[in-house]
Amino acid sequence: MSWPALYAQLVGANRHSTSLGKVWLAVLFIFRVMVLVVAAESVWGDEQSDFTCNTQQPGCENVCYDQFFPVSHIRLWCLQLVFVSTPTLLVAMYVAYRNHGDKKKLLQAKASFLSSKGQEAELETLKRRRLPLAGALWWTYACSLLFRLLFEGGFMYALYVVYDGFQMPRLVQCDQWPCPNLVDCFISRPTEKTIFTVFMATTSSICMILNMAELAYLVAKAVARSVCGQRETSESRKSSRERTQNKSNHKLLVSP
Repeated sequence: MSWPALYAQLVGANRHSTSLGKVWLAVLFIFRVMVLVVAAESVWGDEQSDFTCNTQQPGCENVCYDQFFPVSHIRLWCLQLVFVSTPTLLVAMYVAYRNHGDKKKLLQAKASFLSSKGQEAELETLKRRRLPLAGALWWTYACSLLFRLLFEGGFMYALYVVYDGFQMPRLVQCDQWPCPNLVDCFISRPTEKTIFTVFMATTSSICMILNMAELAYLVAKAVARSVCGQRETSESRKSSRERTQNKSNHKLLVSP
């Protein structure tokens, strides 16, 4: 997986987000992706080779390992990060669609008035502009936040259910076939793995809090904008009625 390529795409889409969205991206890559790539992968690199059971029965260790570790923590966290990052790409796709449409209109409208250098400057400005969070972009961004929350919550629930909590046990007991009886199996580095699991769950919770705060901010801003728009509309209608009334009064005064 190319994390730098994903980061470049997310940074491009995050240019149109709020300050909370920029904080979310920093937390995602510094405290989750970097920790996963630099430290967590080395901690879980020996999980199957150092999973030992007190039996020599062929196949018993593999069966017990599959029972207690149906999916690796690392693979589950990688899937979580991919799914959580994907909704932001919806915003990038919408922005690219808007820029493509505006680029076509610009080329059609100003092809005969601008020189080639002028067109290049206009296109570069169009590419680097920051779109306001309103209209269709607001709905796209809000939907991406909702999908992020659903994916974060779903993967955290799956991690909790699959491993029966966030604490890694030192000893597990297994009686699956072909084990001859109830055997004891030992997990390597359980304390270190527990610390990393709790850390990743905590950072995921922080990201969920940031997403909820950003969604609440967007809704509050949209409501405030709607109230201000209705107030301005009512004031303009009132002033229009007053001007009409003043004109009619003026006509009555000047009429013989």
